[in-house]
Amino acid sequence: MNVNVRNVINGFGLGLFLAGLSINAMAQSTSSGAATAGTSPSATVSPAAAASAKPAASNANSTIGELQQLMQQGQGISELRTTYNGNYGSSLLFKPDNRTYYVALFQQKNFWRVVKTTSDTQAEQTYKNFVGQTEKLAEVDIRRIKLEAEKEYTEQLISTQEARLSALQNDLAVQQQQEQSVAVQQDQARQQTQLLGNKQQAARSQLTALQNRIRTLEAQQTTLENINLTNGKAAVAK
Repeated sequence: MNVNVRNVINGFGLGLFLAGLSINAMAQSTSSGAATAGTSPSATVSPAAAASAKPAASNANSTIGELQQLMQQGQGISELRTTYNGNYGSSLLFKPDNRTYYVALFQQKNFWRVVKTTSDTQAEQTYKNFVGQTEKLAEVDIRRIKLEAEKEYTEQLISTQEARLSALQNDLAVQQQQEQSVAVQQDQARQQTQLLGNKQQAARSQLTALQNRIRTLEAQQTTLENINLTNGKAAVAK
């Protein structure tokens, strides 16, 4: 998981919140100090914004209540680091006037745990431990988010494939209908071709018969002409 790191800025903190800094603006400001956050800060609420709510009665005498009260009253709390993982987050906060660190573990708008210490080493180690907890706690949420995205993508693919299948089925139906129509036309054409072939054969036979009769008659006519010519010559000779 990537960690959001922001340099300490003097005077930044509750004063800006009291001046009207919104929850989303604070969440975006927290994420802008790093190249990449675990998840979008808009999906979570920064600890400073979470503290803007009035502490519950059960938190009044707790470290959580103390931190919330300090941030609400503008006691110069600076946010050094914040990491978001899913709906969970961890922040390292610093109160410069008494060099006190507050390490907070939170879920969305709710502070879960707050550790108060004046030890820089302990604060950093606690922050790292809390970050590790957010990673483990967020695994289910992150997995759910990914599965939801995969589900939506799969549903889109199903819709696309169903549309493709329907188009292919329609194409196949048209193709089969066209093939049947072509097959009928081809059968009719073959029948017509066969009929025409038979008629052509009959016509050729008739033509051959006529030509044979013509040749026979022409031969007979030639024979008669020759006989008449011979008889005519004989009569002249007498």
